[in-house]
Amino acid sequence: MINALGLLKRRRFLPLFVTQFLGAFNDNLFKTSMVLFATYAIFNDAGHEANFNALATGLSILPFFLLSALAGQLADSYDKARIIRIVKAAEIAIMAVGASGLLLAQNGYRTAGLALMLGAVLLLGIHSTFFGPIKYAILPQHLAPCDILGGTGLVEAGTYLAILAGTVLAGWIRIETAAATVLGIAAIGFAVGRQVPPAPAEGPPLKLNYNPFTASWRLISATMHIPRLFLAICAISFFWTIGSVLIIVFPPLVKNVLTADERVASGVIAVFSVGVAIGSVVINTMLKGRISARYAPASVIAMGAFVIVFSLLARNWIPAPPGTLLGWGAFLAHPGSIAVLGTLLAIAITGGMFVVPLYAFLTTTVTKDQTARTVAANNVVNAGAMTLGAIAVLLIGGLGVSSEDMLFLVAGMCLISAAIARKLHKVCDREDACLPCADGEAR
Repeated sequence: MINALGLLKRRRFLPLFVTQFLGAFNDNLFKTSMVLFATYAIFNDAGHEANFNALATGLSILPFFLLSALAGQLADSYDKARIIRIVKAAEIAIMAVGASGLLLAQNGYRTAGLALMLGAVLLLGIHSTFFGPIKYAILPQHLAPCDILGGTGLVEAGTYLAILAGTVLAGWIRIETAAATVLGIAAIGFAVGRQVPPAPAEGPPLKLNYNPFTASWRLISATMHIPRLFLAICAISFFWTIGSVLIIVFPPLVKNVLTADERVASGVIAVFSVGVAIGSVVINTMLKGRISARYAPASVIAMGAFVIVFSLLARNWIPAPPGTLLGWGAFLAHPGSIAVLGTLLAIAITGGMFVVPLYAFLTTTVTKDQTARTVAANNVVNAGAMTLGAIAVLLIGGLGVSSEDMLFLVAGMCLISAAIARKLHKVCDREDACLPCADGEAR
């Protein structure tokens, strides 16, 4: 087995990795710029800020729920590299819409600007829906079996490092610069995506079902009867439900509880991204390339414990003087800042350790001609779970529950995730389903 980082030297992996990295960077640069602009420059109420973030999250998730089945069918029916080129070309047009929205809002046309920005979020959701099944399903075609976990870990780590870069940059550049940057990165992503090697369909042609509801139902029914896939998808769905709640809660919490400015808000999200990337690499090292849920229950229980610690730290935070927000210097000088950042990092590391092996299950449990549809089925269920998470935030927030208290909901979901992961590990052991890492070079 080659070292996982050695995959970055392979043409069968590097262009896909870079394409995914640039896409995640661009997506988060735009979304974070939009959310921070709305939170700090448009709205002045914690409830309105949370509602806007929940709406944006819901719009980005909706395409996964409606179109993942079609995306999976297409990815298993046509050359995946060709679909990547089409999707990356569409990203340029989507970012043109989003950039126009940013510029209009910056120049005082806030209603029109917000409408275009939210429209771009919806279109980016469609973009990610069609790219999502490919980035995992293509790995078994381009990598040897013993390198799939390492490749999955690198894709996850690269994704979260891209989220880090996009999130941090959004907090430091002007809106005009953000608008120009997202367009430029989209163009570069299209050029790199053209270098992904062919990955033609490996099974018989599929009869495409364009009805989103019947297609989704059939897709899920065809996948969820396999015990280890059912459990892996459920565990991943709970994880992303947790993620959706945290994404909605964090910006208002940083502004209104930690009383920090938008640069600190972007930095807090960036710390989370670094942690998931670290966790992705750590779990690959611990498992030594073996696809197993052995450490998943303990990882997500630890994640829930750190979430509770973070909630307690937020409750005891000494706010800035009324009418002021802490910049990075003042935030780091605050006596509680190191504990807050360290706890966030721990939440993210344990989260990455939990979810990466579960994604590897999706692409190794079924034959290569079914991998994209399996990932798509996972995306449908994930989208439904994340939508429920966003709705829960809206309903619970409407009852006056604070962001600090809402974190206890996250901790509770971690316990459910741990129970599912424990069942998965038992099923894996009973069926001898975990894939050992055989020595061999990547194709």
